[in-house]
Amino acid sequence: MNELAITKELILEHGLTLDEYDLIKKTIGRDLTYTELGIASVMWSEHASYKNSIKYLKTLPRDGSALLTKTGEENAGVVDIGDGLAVSFKIESHNHPSAVEPYQGAATGVGGILRDIFTMGARPVAALNSLRFGNQNNPQVKKLMKGIVSGIADYGNCFGVPTVGGEVYFEDSYEGNPLVNAMAVGILKHENLATASAIGVGNYVVYVGAKTGRDGIHGATFASIELSDESEEKRTAVQVGDPFMEKLLLEATLEVIEAGLVEGIQDMGAAGLTCSSSEMAAKAENGIELDVSLVPQRETGMTAYEIMLSESQERMLLVIKPENLAKITEIFEKWDLDAVKIGVVTDNGNLRVLDKGVLKAELPAQLLVLGGDAPVYDREKIKPKYLEEVQKFDPNKVEIPKDFNQVILKLLNEPNIASKRPIFQQYDHMVQINTMVEPGSDAAVIRIKDTNKAIAVCTDCNGRHVYLNPYEGTKGAVAEAARNVVCSGARPSAITNCLNFGNPYKPEVYWTFVEAIKGMSDACREFDTPVTGGNVSFYNENPTGAIYPTPTIGMLGIIEDKDKVITQDYKNVGDVIILIGDHCNEVGGSEYLKSIHNTISGNSPKIDLKHEKKLYDAILDMADKKIIESAHDCSDGGLAVTLAESCFKQNGQILGAEIKMEMKYRPDFELFGESHSRIVVSCNPKNVELIQKIAQQNGMNSEIIGKVIEEKFMLNDLINIDVEKLKTNWSTGIIY
Repeated sequence: MNELAITKELILEHGLTLDEYDLIKKTIGRDLTYTELGIASVMWSEHASYKNSIKYLKTLPRDGSALLTKTGEENAGVVDIGDGLAVSFKIESHNHPSAVEPYQGAATGVGGILRDIFTMGARPVAALNSLRFGNQNNPQVKKLMKGIVSGIADYGNCFGVPTVGGEVYFEDSYEGNPLVNAMAVGILKHENLATASAIGVGNYVVYVGAKTGRDGIHGATFASIELSDESEEKRTAVQVGDPFMEKLLLEATLEVIEAGLVEGIQDMGAAGLTCSSSEMAAKAENGIELDVSLVPQRETGMTAYEIMLSESQERMLLVIKPENLAKITEIFEKWDLDAVKIGVVTDNGNLRVLDKGVLKAELPAQLLVLGGDAPVYDREKIKPKYLEEVQKFDPNKVEIPKDFNQVILKLLNEPNIASKRPIFQQYDHMVQINTMVEPGSDAAVIRIKDTNKAIAVCTDCNGRHVYLNPYEGTKGAVAEAARNVVCSGARPSAITNCLNFGNPYKPEVYWTFVEAIKGMSDACREFDTPVTGGNVSFYNENPTGAIYPTPTIGMLGIIEDKDKVITQDYKNVGDVIILIGDHCNEVGGSEYLKSIHNTISGNSPKIDLKHEKKLYDAILDMADKKIIESAHDCSDGGLAVTLAESCFKQNGQILGAEIKMEMKYRPDFELFGESHSRIVVSCNPKNVELIQKIAQQNGMNSEIIGKVIEEKFMLNDLINIDVEKLKTNWSTGIIY
């Protein structure tokens, strides 16, 4: 069985520790072959095994009456939305590949997450993304941004899925390690829900889709190390995608699922054939025997090691009954795709790999997989010293600005707040013609065909807030995501997450990760938004340091009546503007402190989860009664930015606002602080009394602070400026 002699150096080069190798060796009672070393190394990599995170991931709320799959046990989460329909959704990272090969790294991130969705039997109806870059004035950052955005746009546009929303942040900490988190959403009928399980001893294992090449070999292990000056040499670990091939794969896959021809199915994503075969076998408590010489290949002379570890795109692994092989082959051939029997399901619990009948590897499937016998670690945790320093910052020592006009003009021009249109206009967000609310509002809204329902989706995380207080910052990320779907008229239903952190072997990083998990867990329990699945991305570091901890939240909200959808922009001159929530007296971690006072300090905004939930209930009651014209949450830039952004209508037109409000605290804190639990609504004057009554019934303050006017933005005696000038600054903040 041996191909190359296993040495200490070879083990370490594969990313396994010597102790881990000895554990595997002890379990199987012998040394590993070279192919087995490759298999074990990718399956026990951080990216595939979650060995440094699974202990704490299991503390997240993962149960809910509407969940149709168990968290972490399928390719994506599935939420029942009634009428025999369900939503499948998930978010994952493709950070390291995008750092060294921006276009293909981002494109294949989109392709991978789409496959996770249609492997469940769902047709993708929306894609989103969450992107983080360094300073946009840096030429290298501009190059990265253009490559990444183009990769996302080209793959999604060619595949035919609308890219409907997301977020983009620019912070110095992401300079050498951009974040590319891709999210996809699909709709399926309950009866078409597919499972990633090798069911039925004697059933055939069938390879379908594109041919296998050498691209992406060791992609999972590449995602489990820090970026370095040598990362350019790892380009072979970056996959190459073909969205047109993926579109064919989508149609063929859904056809065989809907025809009831599939017993089990899994995408060949990270770790390729190795991961899909071992995980499907382990889930069914069966084994799988493969002969890699039968795998369709686009390159000559590929070894068993290379075939098992390749992460070539647009491929699936099916488990089927023998009598269905001919029909499945016919369907895939119709779509110009390979469908080849490469193995069988066995009863011995092993992943057995042959090459032209010669045994190359045989390992227990349970030994390899997440939740099986893969190692579980709890690393040393130390509270970072920087937290004490930044949190003792006294914001009262900063000067109150003399010119509030200049402050809001500058804030609206900051790339973290400015219009993301230069980026999202690259994406086709109207394909499939179901997009009700396009990018640019608090959340995207997609109608569900042949029903009266719609879904609202968004991605959210303020990494700066998490950096300043991991627990409160992560609670806030969940809350802001929930607020955004609420502002669209949707009830928050479930989340998926992408947890982007530095090196878990650094105690300060690991402490931050654990605190973030605690914050997410507390928020999700309070909001009844279980975690359906997601991704952990560690090792987001480069020689200059780690990224801000960034636990990105993908939120799903359900709208029972699509006629009750809300957007953030004012609708009519004369409408009343009402603040639902409290005044703000905290500016820690705000864009105001960073851009105006050049400091990233203070404590992140604290959040009372029960109070926040009352806000959701109040707004949703108002939306249900159709008594509000707009709703926009207070977040980046604070109340003043929220009020100004609401003047920019989605059709390109503008309205104005005349605000006259009592200031309980410092005016700059009131206007630019980023406290949670605040939403600005506008309404017809006749509905004011009912709105305030609903707010009071839900324990929320409500305050009439102004009215919608034409073309001017006036706020007490502090701001008086043409809305067109505000919009110009807001529209030109991102250089693309």
